[in-house]
Amino acid sequence: MTAIHAKIRELQLQIARCENEQAFAALFRLLYDRLLRFCIQYVDSREAAEEIVSDVFVKLWNRRLALENVANLEVYLFVAVKNHSLNYLEQFSTLRIAPLDDGLAQLSAPADPEKEMEWKEMHHRLDQEVNRLPDQCRKVFRLIRDEGFRYKDVAVILNISPRTVETQLFRAIRRLNEAIAPFLSAKPGKKRKEPPAMLWLLLLVNFF
Repeated sequence: MTAIHAKIRELQLQIARCENEQAFAALFRLLYDRLLRFCIQYVDSREAAEEIVSDVFVKLWNRRLALENVANLEVYLFVAVKNHSLNYLEQFSTLRIAPLDDGLAQLSAPADPEKEMEWKEMHHRLDQEVNRLPDQCRKVFRLIRDEGFRYKDVAVILNISPRTVETQLFRAIRRLNEAIAPFLSAKPGKKRKEPPAMLWLLLLVNFF
């Protein structure tokens, strides 16, 4: 169990067993931004997403005495936000908007100004391509890359099979690989930069 999962479990038990309001507030601060980013991928405004996520937390508090039996509270909350978002869309028939851009924090820009500009341009290209990915493909990619979920957790959250998660993830990687291929091609008189496989190893190091 990772440190973040252990912390969530600790807060979960404090809420369920002691009805600890401070623990609930800590859980809210810990997960709110991540749930909000996820929700924005479904609904058409930040304001709507804020209401949905807040409503999920209100219902969580109202059901606090039953929380001890929830095996994975983090996944439970992401599923709840997804379901509330779908209900919202069905009720108001709104269109989704593109998800928030967070960039690729795993990539560090070189100190050389020319190389730094190349990396910034590549980051921008990658962000654009992530937003162009098919809906499910983009959700899978962001849940894994941005939120750090494993295949099985993403499968539960999106209600799809682990095999579909794997397929969608590598479809995203293939599309993004094609987008950055020009940046990795060798220039005259220069060595080829890191091959795509090595770049994606850097990006996926925490995925599994």
